[in-house]
Amino acid sequence: MILYLHGFRSAPGSVKATRLRDYLTERGLGARYWCEQLPVCATDVIALVEAQIARCETPPTLIGSSLGGYYATWLAEKHDLKAILVNPSVVSHISLAPYVGPQTNLYTGEAFDFTPAHIEALRAIEVPRITRPERYWLMVDTGDEILDYRHAVARYAGCRQTIHAGGDHGFRHWDEHLDEVLAFAGLASD
Repeated sequence: MILYLHGFRSAPGSVKATRLRDYLTERGLGARYWCEQLPVCATDVIALVEAQIARCETPPTLIGSSLGGYYATWLAEKHDLKAILVNPSVVSHISLAPYVGPQTNLYTGEAFDFTPAHIEALRAIEVPRITRPERYWLMVDTGDEILDYRHAVARYAGCRQTIHAGGDHGFRHWDEHLDEVLAFAGLASD
């Protein structure tokens, strides 16, 4: 099972989430994919994803993009799960602080308020250090215009890392790695 966690102001309709869903469906693995609209508050996100983890018959693999990578790291550490992190946010309570105020979801158009309480909820789930780096696979584009990829490379030192020159925050190289993503997650591909 793959649990896909999208980023801040994103949605299950994002390009990477949609492409992964379609890729799995084309291979008869659509039932092994979960991606829901994540709440704004980190506490609510963790509760939602932990409820899904509890429903899984076997340990799922987490895929987190941007802020979803921050969540995936915390959940992987707590539940001893594998995680693929795509241009992840490393210290979300710091990188998202400038976004406190009114926001709009880029995919749904839904307006929401991002508050200092949301920042504190992110601070509460910061992982002090990675354990068992073999559980992680970091994918970054050096041209990420939102987050400095070097922070992620340093944070996930010792983990499997795929670093592409150029690109952007959307991670242009996603489709190139989908077979490897399925293999990392322990799912058969045709």
